[in-house]
Amino acid sequence: MTQHPQLAILGFGTMGQAICSGLVEASGYPAGLIHAVDVHPAAMKPRAEALGIRLSKEADGAVKAAEVVLLCVKPKELKGLLDGLTVAGALDHRPLLVSIAAGVTLDFLVAHTPAGTPLVRAMPNTPCAIRRGMTVLAAGQGVTEAQLAQARTLFEPLGRVMDLDEKHMDAVTGLSASGPAFMFVILESLAEGGVQCGLPRAVATELAAQMTLGAASMVLETGRHPAALKDEVTTPAGCTIAGLMVLEDGRIRSVVARGIERATQVAAGLG
Repeated sequence: MTQHPQLAILGFGTMGQAICSGLVEASGYPAGLIHAVDVHPAAMKPRAEALGIRLSKEADGAVKAAEVVLLCVKPKELKGLLDGLTVAGALDHRPLLVSIAAGVTLDFLVAHTPAGTPLVRAMPNTPCAIRRGMTVLAAGQGVTEAQLAQARTLFEPLGRVMDLDEKHMDAVTGLSASGPAFMFVILESLAEGGVQCGLPRAVATELAAQMTLGAASMVLETGRHPAALKDEVTTPAGCTIAGLMVLEDGRIRSVVARGIERATQVAAGLG
């Protein structure tokens, strides 16, 4: 496989555009090697033209010419798409298929692609759109390290990338992919607390967002446990411990953890 393989992106919505943007604008991937496909190409045309990539609604031709195919369609649309590509012979050359469809298992992909097709599941999240994302990859049977590395190159311009066994992918979806929505609710709540105490809303929102970014960066960059970092901020009889006791009264730990658990359960049924 070449350093920059011919790439077909099937589904040019939010994530398809984010991945394409990261490849072209951040990693120098040649735009001429990317062919995006969408059922509504007219609506996506301005973004495709800005990136310099080809855009059409014909999946068969794009896939036949591709060495790597990125599946960015909704889970419910994947079966019909793959069955159509298989019948048309578009997958006969066994390109590397990378699917970001939540809840769609490798077994499902195997059942709807020609035997021997190399398959990788990927779960990115929406911060990939600003290149601060988290993507987890799970490789199917027979995928070589070189093919897995090729899949990584699609997502590395968008943030961090991690490899895990497929058995973890539903939990990854519940925590990493759904998690930004949970954090937005928490951020909004933090800002509301600042407003309640007299801060202008814009100031409170900026303080809450930057504080959250800094706290998360400390966990990632120091490698220390969040509890240890929390204890360093929590001085005896201080304002922080007073606030934490109120959060504990509201069972914040169990509520957030159960939210992840429920999102994971639903993710398992999406495919």
